[in-house]
Amino acid sequence: MRVDQFDFDLPEDLIALRPASPRDSARMLVVGADGKLTHAHVRDLPNFLSAGDALVLNDTKVIPARLRGVRLARANVATTPKIEVTLHKRIAPDRFLAFAKPARKLEAGDRLLLGSTIETTVAARNEGGEVELHFVLNRTALDEAIAREGEIPLPPYIAGKRKPDARDARDYQTTFAKDAASVAAPTAGLHFTPELFTALSNKGVSRETVTLHVGAGTFLPVSAEDTADHKMHAEWANLPGDAAQRLNHVHANGHRVCAVGTTSLRTLESAAATDGTLPAYTGETDIFITPGYRFRAVDVLLTNFHLPCSTLFMLVSAFSGLDTMRAAYAEAIREHYRFYSYGDACLLFRRP
Repeated sequence: MRVDQFDFDLPEDLIALRPASPRDSARMLVVGADGKLTHAHVRDLPNFLSAGDALVLNDTKVIPARLRGVRLARANVATTPKIEVTLHKRIAPDRFLAFAKPARKLEAGDRLLLGSTIETTVAARNEGGEVELHFVLNRTALDEAIAREGEIPLPPYIAGKRKPDARDARDYQTTFAKDAASVAAPTAGLHFTPELFTALSNKGVSRETVTLHVGAGTFLPVSAEDTADHKMHAEWANLPGDAAQRLNHVHANGHRVCAVGTTSLRTLESAAATDGTLPAYTGETDIFITPGYRFRAVDVLLTNFHLPCSTLFMLVSAFSGLDTMRAAYAEAIREHYRFYSYGDACLLFRRP
């Protein structure tokens, strides 16, 4: 499909720069399987689910993956240009893949000082501004240094308007995050509060967790003109075997699986067998979901509002239909919903 079919105009003032407070007070546009639109709030989620349904959340934790520093002097070159790197994938205890700016100032063998204490060497320079970094520090000491020296890598549509601050360290993290490795939050999960979890439990909705470590590729635009020519970055995902068994039991008893966020959905759909059953799954996934995809594991999706021409808007268009999602987004714009990572949510019921 042509990528421009997923384009739409969004007024800039609808891009949320701070989250709703409390988290579950965010608005929620409900999109029925028939395309019917209903206005609600995230705290109303229990009213749209039934006893026996299961909620699936991504428990990944965002690391302060953006590091600023300098390239140390080269032989016969005394200059030390400023460099910014965003770590996006750990490939060894002391090695990361990262996106660097400006990448043109780096070559293999260059030494960097990031923050005031983190020394690293450019082991390789890849395409698209990606570099492989080999750190002097190893696992625990490196993680502690990154936590001390790094900053939360807010998405460019927020970071371009204001600097990250101490609030973001809390706001850009789900309340249930535990497995630190992501460079972006699973933002649908940002809406959940202890009170909402209690209300869901009282309704008889169970809760499962998966893990998908979100990479910086999630911020990259689709540069291809046709979706068939776009290559997704691979991300590490895990569905525990016991959770898979319980979710199979949910479906076997005629109930629904509700994925919280596109990362949870992509994990489940990566794991699902052709008959829809879920085995345990651990490994890399580069699943790219566009209209025409046949969903096997997920019946309901809670997600935020996504960028035009993004892989995530393509995913929701596959889930609910492109015409339906264009109409839903037009309604959200008319009603001044807040968009993107810190914005409002929509609850999608998969079309037949």
